[in-house]
Amino acid sequence: MENSIRIESISQLHDLIGYGKPKHPLITLIDVKEIDPTVSTLDLDVFTNFYTISLKEGNSCRNKYGRQYYDFEEGSLTFMAPEQALHVDEDNAELKSSSGWLLCFHPDLIDKSSLAKKMSQYTFFSYASTEALHLSEQEKIKITAIVNEIRNEFSQNIDIFSQDLIISYVELLLNHCKRFYGRQFITRTKVNKEVILRFEALLNSYFDSVKPELDGLPSVKYCAQEMGYSPHYLSDLLKKETGKNTQEHIHFYLIERAKAMLIETEKPVNMIAIELGFEYPQHFSKLFKNKTGMSPVEYRK
Repeated sequence: MENSIRIESISQLHDLIGYGKPKHPLITLIDVKEIDPTVSTLDLDVFTNFYTISLKEGNSCRNKYGRQYYDFEEGSLTFMAPEQALHVDEDNAELKSSSGWLLCFHPDLIDKSSLAKKMSQYTFFSYASTEALHLSEQEKIKITAIVNEIRNEFSQNIDIFSQDLIISYVELLLNHCKRFYGRQFITRTKVNKEVILRFEALLNSYFDSVKPELDGLPSVKYCAQEMGYSPHYLSDLLKKETGKNTQEHIHFYLIERAKAMLIETEKPVNMIAIELGFEYPQHFSKLFKNKTGMSPVEYRK
């Protein structure tokens, strides 16, 4: 039977996994091998109130974290934002077969800092576990060094400089993760180009069907689910490869298809808008003019 549990604080997390008293109330670094494997004997969906960055090593990383033959093998980084669910297996297979660490920090740690305003830029916090970052040896060394600096800082006696230094190291860590994800998109260029072809085929199939009239415009979430990705990961992948995110691709496809319908048919603009999935024709006209600089009627003339 599945259960769920909510963890509100770093102290509560330590109590749950039998990890002793935390050295800082808002941030912790946990060695996976030191987690008591008896604390999670049931299937659990764990909801936390903090950000989690997890380095996993071991055989379980290959399948669960989406590593492929073209990826590095030294470790897999996964990311979770507050309120996301982490599923703990009934037999603790992952904990028993892997090593690594968990870096957890509460949003209050960065509240009112410049980093708090930048967190939305780190879209990998909403990636699926199968979209993990797979590290090379040098990348793992770099990440580990930064994480050790964070631990050294929060393990000392807290003073007026502690929080700023900890936040600076966390931001440095996140920027390196962003950089390494950029590298991973590059090393996956071949397979990513196949993803683009599949995405274009998905749009063709959608608009060749009656779905636009029945269900409206395809959403980013719909496209990502059909492709087997999280919405942010698909958008970031497309952006790296083509310069356009998922929404921009959908709009580009719509406009190109609308142009063809305006030139090759005599259908009224309102009918074209409905066939493309717009609930209100004026929304179609507004988007068309925004993208082309002219109204659909002007373009047809």
